[in-house]
Amino acid sequence: MNETAEQTSAFLLQVKAVKLNNEHPFTWASGRKSPIYCDNRVTLSYPEIRTFIRQRFVDIINEHYGDIDVIAGVATGGIAQGALVAQELGKPFVYVRSEEKKHGLTNQIEGEIHSGQTVVVVEDLVSTGKSSLIAVNALREKGCIVKGMVAIFTYGLEVAEKNFKDADVELHTITNYDALIKVACEQDYIRESDLESLKTWRENPEKWSDDHMA
Repeated sequence: MNETAEQTSAFLLQVKAVKLNNEHPFTWASGRKSPIYCDNRVTLSYPEIRTFIRQRFVDIINEHYGDIDVIAGVATGGIAQGALVAQELGKPFVYVRSEEKKHGLTNQIEGEIHSGQTVVVVEDLVSTGKSSLIAVNALREKGCIVKGMVAIFTYGLEVAEKNFKDADVELHTITNYDALIKVACEQDYIRESDLESLKTWRENPEKWSDDHMA
């Protein structure tokens, strides 16, 4: 548990980007229920936090991926974050949709990118990794070399770890579920009684969801 992960978690809690509710679980895009929801787009409204996150992304990219040609954001949460990082690094920026547009130029990748270019993909958060890896595949189909992905937060689910491993994608995040829960406990953001439910969900989100389906 490093200082950056805990500081980032504190920022997310400070701006209420993290919502916890065991009694009325949140519904993810997949239809699954969860007692926790993280909306990192809120951080864009706070210049100090936005800058902190941007710089941490830059640090990770420089340390783990070195010089790259292009920054790619995953639509929609990774677009603004990716553009900020690309601006700081002085690199071209593109963003990737979950599928091709149904009109106009029918692009899935917006912006100029070429076969052989090295790319780092920027996400706001990782749950199962499915939408993130759709973006990776789209870039690879264009002939790009995806060196890896960075994200603000990961729930740390086993299914995500497996999906990234199977896709041969290196993922680095600024903070994670364990750091978030640790800081949330220290700040009395969550009740002691909620911890067991959060632990159970993390261990088996599918079963937890099924048990809490209305």
